[in-house]
Amino acid sequence: MSTDLHIVVPAGGSGTRLWPLSRAASPKFLHPLTGTERSLLQATYDRLTPLVTPEFIHVVTGTSHATAVARQLPEVPERNILVEPMPRDSCAAIALAAAVIAKENPDAIMASFAADHLIADPGAFVDTVRAAVEGAKAGRLMTIGITPTGPETGFGYLRCSSVPVPGTAQPILEFREKPSAEVAAEYVASGEYLWNASMFVWRVSAFLEALAEHRPDVLEPVRRIVAARDTAAEEQVLAEVWPTIPKVAVDYAVMEPAAAQGRVATVPGDFGWSDIGDFDTLGELLAKTCDGAAVVGEGEVICLDTEDSVVVPHGGRLVALLGVRDLIVVDTPDALLVARRDRTQDVKKVTELLKERGLTGFL
Repeated sequence: MSTDLHIVVPAGGSGTRLWPLSRAASPKFLHPLTGTERSLLQATYDRLTPLVTPEFIHVVTGTSHATAVARQLPEVPERNILVEPMPRDSCAAIALAAAVIAKENPDAIMASFAADHLIADPGAFVDTVRAAVEGAKAGRLMTIGITPTGPETGFGYLRCSSVPVPGTAQPILEFREKPSAEVAAEYVASGEYLWNASMFVWRVSAFLEALAEHRPDVLEPVRRIVAARDTAAEEQVLAEVWPTIPKVAVDYAVMEPAAAQGRVATVPGDFGWSDIGDFDTLGELLAKTCDGAAVVGEGEVICLDTEDSVVVPHGGRLVALLGVRDLIVVDTPDALLVARRDRTQDVKKVTELLKERGLTGFL
């Protein structure tokens, strides 16, 4: 345990590639997609407790999710659940938490881990975080990069200064955007790239200094909000100032320019990480087998002459598959998704079409 280490869990987003299971009002981190009764958020909390006690865990979440987060994590002090009135992307959320922590302890180390990831080896994860903390104590902005298992196009990449060694810190030369399949294959073949899982560890003072340099338009309103914390004007200032913060990811706002300055390092991790970003991944990781189909959840499913399909039976009724292959079938009470398995990354486009047609009640 360390009283110098605070852990922040950004719990936002609606998981659009997992629609219609994941919705704006019930995002994926609140669902039990871990193979147990624990939600992704609760599983995240469980693997953090070897590092810190609950009073050093902070969750940043939206207004509509705050009650559910508090219910799922009763051990976390209510004061540590930081509520953002509307989504402003990861830089605002992480900056808010960093400024709150810095107000109490400017020398604290802060680690940030998303609420909706799955990790197969929590012990190796804890060891990797501890190695990253040591780098943060030296003043570096640390990431935890993931050792690639293949040329994935759904992740960003970190270009290392040399072939990465798990558990050993080394400088990051640059952040790379999500690549094409051909470029991803080149990255993996070179052995010099890691997946960017947006896992960060730093001294809060070092992060806020970098934020002041690169994105003062994010830092200044956050400082106004934190200055009003615990005053009669707290709610009014939050409501008025938060919407003015630019929407930008912390990767782009701080880590990319800081990496170009030589201030970012990474500790490679190899602990069975997945962001459970789509139904194909979910089926591979957590499913039960039903005569050629992977079933996610406890609903009733029957399959006949079915191959390489994924079924998510959450609609309260029987789902039957006959003579099909390579399908995703997601059944919920008010929406049914049927898609080719190789189009699972495009489910987000369905949610965009729903917005265009004004069918926001299904989001």
